[in-house]
Amino acid sequence: MKTITVLLFAMLWSISPAGESKVGIPFAVLNDANIYLALVLCLAANIMVYPLLMLFLDHANRYFFRFLLYKKMAIFIARKARRGAKNGIGKYGFWGLMLFVAVPLPGTGIWAGTIAAYIFKIERKKAFYANAIGISISALIIWTTTVFAYHIF
Repeated sequence: MKTITVLLFAMLWSISPAGESKVGIPFAVLNDANIYLALVLCLAANIMVYPLLMLFLDHANRYFFRFLLYKKMAIFIARKARRGAKNGIGKYGFWGLMLFVAVPLPGTGIWAGTIAAYIFKIERKKAFYANAIGISISALIIWTTTVFAYHIF
């Protein structure tokens, strides 16, 4: 694959809730893209999720709440997120949110962090910074691990 195509696919993975930069960065590095460009572009794409998802939660969410199926799913997800994150994010706010997003495990990225910030009503600017710092830490961990493993094997 061409480098531009690889980087575009890596950015799409980084925007996706299924992968985020946890998949985008390794995809780019393992397909021989420039490792520094892969980090910067995947991280930028991942950080873009916050304002887009907040916009959705503010506007589209209200509209879709009229539909019973959407309402049931949204309430289920909100309850599950509140239960799973209340000890860390609810108690520690900014720092809890940042650490929650920084852990490079499934279900702890910027998608979950944005939804948790919305549910716990953390101030938008603080939530953005917490998510951006957290996903930067996570991306650096993933990038370092991937580059190190790629050069060893």
